[in-house]
Amino acid sequence: MATTCDTKLSMKLLIDTKAGKVLFAEADKDCVDFLFHILSLPAGTVISLLKEKGMSGSLPNLYESVENLKDTYIQSNQCKDILLKPKSSVGISPVPFLLLDGHVTTREKTFYGCSYSSSHLTVSDDPTALCTICNHTMSDKLVYAAPRVAGGAVEAKGKGGFVKDVVTYMVADDLVVKPMSTISCIALLNKFNVRDVGVLEEEVVSFGVEEALELLKASLESKTVLTSVFMSRREKAEK
Repeated sequence: MATTCDTKLSMKLLIDTKAGKVLFAEADKDCVDFLFHILSLPAGTVISLLKEKGMSGSLPNLYESVENLKDTYIQSNQCKDILLKPKSSVGISPVPFLLLDGHVTTREKTFYGCSYSSSHLTVSDDPTALCTICNHTMSDKLVYAAPRVAGGAVEAKGKGGFVKDVVTYMVADDLVVKPMSTISCIALLNKFNVRDVGVLEEEVVSFGVEEALELLKASLESKTVLTSVFMSRREKAEK
C-alpha cells in the first residue's frame, strides 16, 4: 500500500460512555501493520518524530547532544545521520505511516556492494559504508530479488506488511492485539465489569499522520493509549 500525507486509516471504537474510556477497537490489517511497525522504529527516529511534542525522559538530551556536536569531534568515517536519522533494520513493506524522517513513505529493501570491485563479497544497506576488503565506499546499488511464496510464485506487490488480511483484529486500550472473536469481546466486557450494554457506543475514527504520532507518543507513556488519543479529541470536538 503506497501512502501519502493524505492517507487516512480507520478503526471502529467501542466506547464505555459512562466510564469515558475506549474498551477496544476493531481494526483491519493496515492499522495493525502500523501498530506493529512501531516496534521496529529505532530510538533516534522516535525521538526525532516526537521531540516537538514534548517527549519526556533524558533520551532527547542525547539526541540534541549529537545534533549540537561539531563535525570536528566526529570520526571521519561516521555521519551524524546514522544516529539522528537511523534506518529500521526490519523490512516490513508496505506499511501505512512508515514514519521515517517525519515523512510518510514506504521503505524499499535497498542494498549496496563495493564500488571498486563486484568480486568483493560484502554488502550493506548504507551507501556510505566502507568495504571491509578494500575500504572503498559501498555505493554500488544491488538488485533485490523478492522471496518466493508457496507454489513458487513471487510475492505479489502490495500484499506485504506483517499480518495477513484474513480477519478483523481487536486492539485493546493498552494495545494488546489479537484476532477478533465473540469470546474475546465478552471477556473484555467482563474484565471492565460492563453490565449495562446501553452505555456502550460505537464510533468510527479516521486517523492520519498527526494522530499516528499521537498514538506513537501515547504508546510510550500510557496504558490507555486509545482513550488518551481519541477520547481527548472527542471531548475537544464536543466543546
